This record gives sequence, structure tokens and C-alpha cells, in this order.
Amino acid sequence: METERESGLVSVVITNYNRGDFVIECLNSILSQTYQKWEMIFIDDASTDDSVAIVYEWLQRNEASLRDHQVVIHQLPRNIGFAGAINMGFYLAKGEYIAVQDSDDYSHPLRLERQVTFLQEQPEVELVGTNYYAFPSETPNKRELSTWIKYGDDIRKVYGAGGHCVCHGTILFRGRLFDQIGGPTRRIKGAEDYEFIAKSLNARANIENLPEALYYYRLHAHQRSTKYYRRKESKG
Repeated sequence: METERESGLVSVVITNYNRGDFVIECLNSILSQTYQKWEMIFIDDASTDDSVAIVYEWLQRNEASLRDHQVVIHQLPRNIGFAGAINMGFYLAKGEYIAVQDSDDYSHPLRLERQVTFLQEQPEVELVGTNYYAFPSETPNKRELSTWIKYGDDIRKVYGAGGHCVCHGTILFRGRLFDQIGGPTRRIKGAEDYEFIAKSLNARANIENLPEALYYYRLHAHQRSTKYYRRKESKG
């Protein structure tokens, strides 16, 4: 039986592990979206800090503004890693579209509107990312525009050669893509985001990036990617 998805709804999936210092800015950026038909799915991967308490306090403070939005907070009983956490979020998503949002980053207010409009106008495209600004956590006004994002046919060429050119935190895709191919696995630890894009391309899904910077990517000592690799501009 085909999954029933709510037309026009964007399910914003946020995975979190010990990002209490940054999560408010992340949540506020979703609340500030010009595109208003969204739900938020917050998956906490057994944090040991006060992340979840901070999120519940945020919910209380913004109760009136959230009246038209469903917010799901799911606390995993043990730490299962990024792939497991994000798959849980994808499974809980009921929207026609699914957006990824890292809990230590934040989105431009126009992000969802621009991406949804693009997919509505380009029915042959299944997934769209955006360009982004990277900034050091200690100097948030020192933003640098990414230069490694690719566009059009170059995306498939880069992944075909084993490269990476889509920032995972920026992606928004049709829910049916997840229904068809599933999410990332634990097969390539530290590169689950790469695997999901590559798997989408292998399933012949069309992928594009928007050149407009609609995401703000925080560089800090504890980000997930620094355990596996370091790129000047990106955690992938």
C-alpha cells in the first residue's frame, strides 16, 4: 500500500545529539519560515546534555506561534547514531516533502519556500539542496560562501567519480523518494549523508542545487564530521 502523504506539507527532520548550545537558533529559523505549511520532527539521539529540556522550554514559549504546526519530539532510549536517528525522523514524516535540518545550523527564512516552489515547478526533480554560508561558531558574522556545491549535470558526474557536492543539511526532497529507496544505512559510518545522495542518484532520481545561499552552516569543534574528515567549508 502506498504511503499517504499530506499535500504541500514539509516535514522538517532535525536530529540532535548534545547540541543544547545551538538548538534554539535552529528551531527559531524554522519558526521564521515564510512557507507556513510545515511540521517539525525532532529526534534526540539520547543526548547527555540539556538539549531536550531546552526544546520543551522553547515549545512553551512559542506555543501561540506553533498552534498551526505539529511538533513531534522523539527521544531515543539509547544512542544509535546519525543514520538510525535520521531514518526515525524520515519514517515519522507525513509530508509530501521532507527537509533535513542539522540542529547546530540554521536556515534562511526563505529556504522552504524557495525549495518547495522549485520542486513544484520542476516535477522531474526529486531532491533539491542549496548553497550555504559557513561561519565559525565563535564569530557568527564571519560568513563564507561555499564554493564546492555543484549544479545540473555536474552533480551526477561528481558523485559518479566518488565526490560530494550536495550539502546534506540543505536538502529538501519528495517524500516518495524515501518511500521508494529508504534512508541512509550504517554501512559507511561518517558518510551516511553522501550515501543517501548517491543512492538517490543510483535510483535515477534527478537532483539539483539552488545557487542561492539559504542555509547557515556552523563550524565548531564538536560537529559530527570532524570525527571522520575535515573539509574547510563543509561537514557534508
